[in-house]
Amino acid sequence: MKPCLQLVFFTCIFLTWHAEAEFFTSIGQMTDLIYAEKDLVQSLKEYIRAEEDKLAQIKSWAEKMDVLTSKSTSDPEGYLAHPVNAYKLVKRLNTDWLELENLVLQDTTNGFITNLTIQRQFFPTEEDETGAAKALMRLQDTYKLDPETLAQGNLPGTKYRSSLTVGDCFGMGKTAYNDGDYYHTVLWMEQALKQHDEGEETTVSKVEILDYLSYAVFQFGDLHRAMELTRRLITLDSTHERAGSNLRYFEKLLEKEREEEEKEKSINKTMTATEPVVQNGAYGRPLDYLPERDIYEALCRGEGVKMTPRRQKRLFCRYHDGNRNPHLLIAPFKEEDEWDSPHIVRYYEVMSDEEIEKIKQLAKPRLARATVRDPKTGVLTVASYRVSKSSWLEEDDDPVVAKVNQRMQQITGLTVKTAELLQVANYGMGGQYEPHFDFSRKDEPDAFKRLGTGNRVATFLNYMSDVEAGGATVFPDFGAAIWPKKGTAVFWYNLFRSGEGDYRTRHAACPVLVGCKWVSNKWFHERGNEFLRPCGRTEVD
Repeated sequence: MKPCLQLVFFTCIFLTWHAEAEFFTSIGQMTDLIYAEKDLVQSLKEYIRAEEDKLAQIKSWAEKMDVLTSKSTSDPEGYLAHPVNAYKLVKRLNTDWLELENLVLQDTTNGFITNLTIQRQFFPTEEDETGAAKALMRLQDTYKLDPETLAQGNLPGTKYRSSLTVGDCFGMGKTAYNDGDYYHTVLWMEQALKQHDEGEETTVSKVEILDYLSYAVFQFGDLHRAMELTRRLITLDSTHERAGSNLRYFEKLLEKEREEEEKEKSINKTMTATEPVVQNGAYGRPLDYLPERDIYEALCRGEGVKMTPRRQKRLFCRYHDGNRNPHLLIAPFKEEDEWDSPHIVRYYEVMSDEEIEKIKQLAKPRLARATVRDPKTGVLTVASYRVSKSSWLEEDDDPVVAKVNQRMQQITGLTVKTAELLQVANYGMGGQYEPHFDFSRKDEPDAFKRLGTGNRVATFLNYMSDVEAGGATVFPDFGAAIWPKKGTAVFWYNLFRSGEGDYRTRHAACPVLVGCKWVSNKWFHERGNEFLRPCGRTEVD
């Protein structure tokens, strides 16, 4: 292929992508990056054939990338199911290829640089790399994974194992540091230092690692260790001005601390020692804004599920005909109780593989960063606690959408006429949706005012993929965890028959540890269902 034709071909490919960033929020869309990287390798190999004499170093890079992309393009979703692969893909395209460009610019170049420069405007950005790094940290926290486990790629259910280099770990630590997150800075700089000490080849120096690590340790108030690390840095580079200045500052603080302790002892001889900032060699994870964080994350790990033998006896399986719906009398759905109160059920074989693939095909070009409805204004907005991309499908888009909508109506006995459009979501690296309510509370009466259909009475959630690890739907209030199974769907009511919200239904989508999670959901509203689900005798019926 001639360079000019190749250039047009690549440009057409990338113009089909969303120009905005946030590739990391959808594994489905990140598969495009796999093919883009493969195209880059092929372009690079053609350039090498023309400049092989002068560009031996670039040829080595291309061969390395060729091996990697040959593996990844054979099964893009499977390859990206491993979060380390996904992180490294984003990091390569945002950082490493740019470094390569600078190398190539040292010589006269034609086709390759032109291709790379044009393609790079559609590549992941710094925001993507930061988001991908934070996603790995989120997985690390939620599933209690130490940095070494992630660095070695030892994750359950993975087909394509990948590891993090010293440079990768250093990059993770820098991302945390730049975000003021010293907890993860320490963890990842320590891992980078450990791998460096073990003799791994890298362009990152120990001085650079120790510089970040010593300051992060200082932020935890651990003066003794901060001084120890700074002295080690100075041993390696005695001319490091900042380290020398920091060491003198740390020594003054330590001396002041000792003087205050002596003064306290002279006043109160029974003074008790202050609690150490370090326990078992690790710093404590800071508290955050989510009150049920520990319960939520434990449920994501499968811990703390309150499924007692007594409750288990109240759960049954049955055939469901939608209250003798004519369409379901001959072919009822398999229904299984997932929880007794509030009542949550799972339906089997709700969507066929063909329907799922068609829905994904329709949704993928329209995927955009998932939003939440502002409780005060009712306007949809992006939120950091929801990491996924979604799209909304109408019945006119394809007959399969109307067919799926009709099926949900038959199963639930509720009307889809006043329901919201079918929402399709694909979760990205560490994709999640932290604990939230689907219905609007009393302090946000205008949340669905613009729809004019009342509150969200019920949620019907279709699982359109299996997930190798993580990705559960959990209910922290009563300790339930429901795991994705392709082709099944779960259903629950958000409101009591009185119209009052059932606050027990606060739920979350756990971070996807390994896999590619696709779901679709339908929110049914109050209007049109007054006689299909009439009021009860009490407020909590």
